[in-house]
Amino acid sequence: MVGVSDGQGAAQTPATVRTRVGRPLLSLALASMMDEVHAHSGAVYLLAAGEPVLEMAVMAGLPRAFAAPWERVGLSAPIPVADALRERRLVWVGGEEDMAVRYPRIAMVLPYPFALAAVPVATESTAYGAVFVTWPGSHPPELSDRERDHLTAACDRLALRLERALQQSRPPLPEPDLLATPVVAGAAGTLGTVEAARMVARLPYGLCSLDLHGRVGFANAAAAELIGVPVSKLLGNQLWAAVPWLNDPVYEDRYRAALLSQHTTSFVALRPPGDWLSFRMYPSTTGLSVRVTRARAVTEMNRAGPQPGDAPSRLVTISQMLTLAGALTEAVGVQDVVQLVADEIAPAVGSQALVVLGSEAGRLHVLGHRGYPDERIVERFDGMPLARPTPGTHALSTGVPAFFASREELERLYPSVQPPPGGFEAWAYLPLIASGRPVGTCLLAYAEPHPFPADERAVLTSLGGLIAQALERALLYDAKNRLAHGLQQALLPHSLPSLPGVEAASRYLPATQGMEIGGDFYDLVPTQGVAAAVIGDVQGHNVTAAGLMGQIRTAVRAYTTVGQAPEEVMRSTNRLLIDLGADLFASCLYLRLDPARGRAVMARAGHPPPLLRRPDGRVRVLDLAGGPLLGIDGAAAYPTTEVGLAPGSVLVLYTDGLIESPGVDIEDALAHLGEQLGEAGELPLEELADHLVRQHAGTAERLDDVALLLLRAR
Repeated sequence: MVGVSDGQGAAQTPATVRTRVGRPLLSLALASMMDEVHAHSGAVYLLAAGEPVLEMAVMAGLPRAFAAPWERVGLSAPIPVADALRERRLVWVGGEEDMAVRYPRIAMVLPYPFALAAVPVATESTAYGAVFVTWPGSHPPELSDRERDHLTAACDRLALRLERALQQSRPPLPEPDLLATPVVAGAAGTLGTVEAARMVARLPYGLCSLDLHGRVGFANAAAAELIGVPVSKLLGNQLWAAVPWLNDPVYEDRYRAALLSQHTTSFVALRPPGDWLSFRMYPSTTGLSVRVTRARAVTEMNRAGPQPGDAPSRLVTISQMLTLAGALTEAVGVQDVVQLVADEIAPAVGSQALVVLGSEAGRLHVLGHRGYPDERIVERFDGMPLARPTPGTHALSTGVPAFFASREELERLYPSVQPPPGGFEAWAYLPLIASGRPVGTCLLAYAEPHPFPADERAVLTSLGGLIAQALERALLYDAKNRLAHGLQQALLPHSLPSLPGVEAASRYLPATQGMEIGGDFYDLVPTQGVAAAVIGDVQGHNVTAAGLMGQIRTAVRAYTTVGQAPEEVMRSTNRLLIDLGADLFASCLYLRLDPARGRAVMARAGHPPPLLRRPDGRVRVLDLAGGPLLGIDGAAAYPTTEVGLAPGSVLVLYTDGLIESPGVDIEDALAHLGEQLGEAGELPLEELADHLVRQHAGTAERLDDVALLLLRAR
């Protein structure tokens, strides 16, 4: 089906009645387009009916499995075909490094040298889809004017044909992908003549022919003998599926690299128990020829055993990249990102040390580092102006990674810059660019000179893109977290006043799930001869709740200062909350302390009951009379209760976060709190406060804020 839209593809016409098209419109257009610009693979995407999604309609030149992650892509996805259609322009990606910088998701799955062009298929008023075509890595880094004109004109013609087809109620039906004709399972059919087959059979090394899907169409006797699998079991099967010890993603990755880049690739594999074989793949647009020989040098080296100084080889495979990408999505704060890079990414690429630098206000700042025994070594980076000509600032300003295989290479390219200290001999500077904005630089250091071949540079560049996205999220999280908890702390009292006859202590623990601001509050207000204490909890965890909490706390202070009685303070605060029209409710517990008389007068609005520990150690839950939550009923009354407060008595005021936990009965939790208070009530008040919140302070996930206010009569 073909979805059509106007403008940017926001609206789409209903699907029309299906009728069969006389010839494969999309396949012919794609084949002609690829032939005109000498591309070796490509695909046509069409807008899905009724949704902003591009669906792959037909692919040519390579198996569809190569593009499996992008069979369906959202129109807003950071993918070349989506960008081309959304922005109505040709998108050109000149090679593997360009792909890694601009489209790290694609480079992560296909880290091979190839060039790509994506072109919209659209008329002036209607968007139909997009086309991409690819060339081997040998293509020049720039698209020629001839290629650009051919591609644009071909896609314009395809859009007009689709428009006419839809006007005639003839939407394109599904078409088969365009692949080379499968090879015949036999030597004569593959090589053309029996004599040629005899010649190949006499060669001392192994030869195999693979189709575009990796299936063996021909294998000579030498190949079967070297591999150890009969020809009959090889034919028609994928090489890595027919041979158990070749069933490794690394070897399949080499096949993909050869086909997509059209470059000769090779690998060495161990045939058990101790024979190393060399596989060299020669690709074309119809398949691959594979030469199999003994890797004698590797075999002899292996028999000799590991030599001193040998280091294990490291190869970041597709599966590792996906694993690292998944791990980065779980990093929350900046230090989480630094820790993950140090624990997983640096070892995977053979690096021994790293520094993650952030960019802010025109300067670099050290966000974290690992592997440097002396922290003063990395201090030289902190505060470095971006205008200073160094490898790190240059990489960040240009967006191009910098690789230095040795100390001499770094000194030659940057003679005025001293190499980073620490005893390292090679460095990779990865610019961290996220959403088109420079976030920082990741510096990887190596203990020995380290050459950076093209495939490793592509992998590191892709990792830089992934790190940048994770770091951007982490920086935003940390900034929001600091803002949220800074605002929360600003709205709470910085310290409690010293009152005659009353000792006080408080604790506040923010929720750990998310980083929203809570509505819990407490205060202690001195007045002439007496004192007032208040604790409450505004409904919600957001800026509105926090702002309302600040207003309630200020109002309670004002009403207390003018001498209102406890019940009047509650009624006035209730009316204020209703007049503000915030549509939020609040629980509150207010009490007036008279230490000289040993009495406390309390008023409660839907708040958990306080606990009183008497001097003899007995604990009582004060089941006070009270009214509804503040903000519900403007005419509500809040009766008061007078409680005796003998010297040595301890009042415990708290919010529900202290006693509410998933799966725990509220009565049981309250009884447990009373037991803790009874056992530890003789402790100094600060130690008692720590004791009562210790269980929650050590919890990794708190669902709600915890506020605690302790009062002891002297």
